[in-house]
Amino acid sequence: MSRQLLDTDQKALEINLNERIYGTFAEIGAGQEVARIFFKVGAAAGTIAKTMSAYDKTFSDKIYGAEESGRYVCEKRLYKMLDHEYHLLHSRLQSRRPDDLFFVFADTIAALNYQRTVQGHGWLGLRFQMHKSGEPNDFVVHVKMLDNDTQQQQSAIGILGVNMIYAAYHYADDPDTLVESLMDGIRERVVIDLIRLTGPDFDTIDNRLICLRMVQKGLTDVTMFSADGQPLHASEFLYRKSLMVVRGHFRPPTLVTQDVFQISFSQFKASPEVNEKDAQLMAELTLEYLYDKDGIDDHDYLSRADMLCASGHKVIVSSCSNHVSLIQYLSEFKIANLGLVIGVRELRQLIADKFHEHQDGMLLSEFGQLFTKNLTVYAYPALADNLKNLITLDNMPVPQGIEFLVRFLIENELIVPVEKYNGDILTIIPHNVYQMIQQGEPGWEKYVPEDLGDIIRKKKLFGTFL
Repeated sequence: MSRQLLDTDQKALEINLNERIYGTFAEIGAGQEVARIFFKVGAAAGTIAKTMSAYDKTFSDKIYGAEESGRYVCEKRLYKMLDHEYHLLHSRLQSRRPDDLFFVFADTIAALNYQRTVQGHGWLGLRFQMHKSGEPNDFVVHVKMLDNDTQQQQSAIGILGVNMIYAAYHYADDPDTLVESLMDGIRERVVIDLIRLTGPDFDTIDNRLICLRMVQKGLTDVTMFSADGQPLHASEFLYRKSLMVVRGHFRPPTLVTQDVFQISFSQFKASPEVNEKDAQLMAELTLEYLYDKDGIDDHDYLSRADMLCASGHKVIVSSCSNHVSLIQYLSEFKIANLGLVIGVRELRQLIADKFHEHQDGMLLSEFGQLFTKNLTVYAYPALADNLKNLITLDNMPVPQGIEFLVRFLIENELIVPVEKYNGDILTIIPHNVYQMIQQGEPGWEKYVPEDLGDIIRKKKLFGTFL
């Protein structure tokens, strides 16, 4: 059943006319854009207890505490604002308004600056009660603004803030609609690459599914979650760090998968230009690898996510069928060194596809976008279809007419072979292992790490015949 689409003013007015919703707006960095809409539509006295904005850093530090990092547009700052303002609101008004549902909306925004050196992004958060005297929930979002005008960016923040508050009180039990509704009125004007829902009314929501929905519904091309299943943002842990990404199906992760992660990452960290202490490793699940003939199955996706989380990996969920989109996304965080692990079969296909798609003189430009100065592709070997002949970077077949370019990339170490791999396990084919699990065929356990095998059996992942 389709939902009724309301414009921003209608949403704000509906909130204002709800006599039980009452709270504080605290906005720094891009003006009182969200509060302004609630004032503009009328009846705001029934909703707003206080609005405030501390633009001066000294004033802001006196209220919320100093930021040792010097970064004020960050997740940590947002939570300080939510903590401080909700404590004040609840402690001062709870006894006087025992039936109200309290909320605090806060944001810290860096809009497009005069010199245009800052494109515009920010953190928005809502701490809110769904039941009187109940514990509050947190609804946190990171947004990147795409408008090339400061006032337009501020307007987009105002709309997004209203969308968040309306969604929290109307779609909390329908996560798909909640996610989709955030883009009402601002689609193609913003990218939302983090949504985090926590609290008693979201206990049954898996934030990893929220990450998937964000990519499926076009809020972003890339989002991330940690090994404990909580959403992450690259600005909070990848800024100027080195990163290795392993893209795969992970259905299921096998002993080969384990070897790919361990050996490739060890080789990456041993590179002279990589600071081992700052190096990060992530797995990437793309929509392309999640689709089958019936679309994307949530249970199948969560099975793969369970495996990766149990292995201690942070995970990227993306719609980046080509690596260029992921590289462009990560470039915003000034990744010091980026390593991509690709099986030789996938690398051969990638090169062939680009060769056939760009025979119009744009081939060098296309490869230039992929092989940036801080990127190294690590090629992991594989067996040929006969499961006897070994395919490595040295004997990988490529289309005639592009050998010179591939040789150039190899000689300049933009593509390097994964070394010290375990050749004895290359006969393990993940799809065959998956079929064994699906069909209840014994013996699949010897092809996956022991701890993951225990989880597959216990949770009945990847099939129902275990």
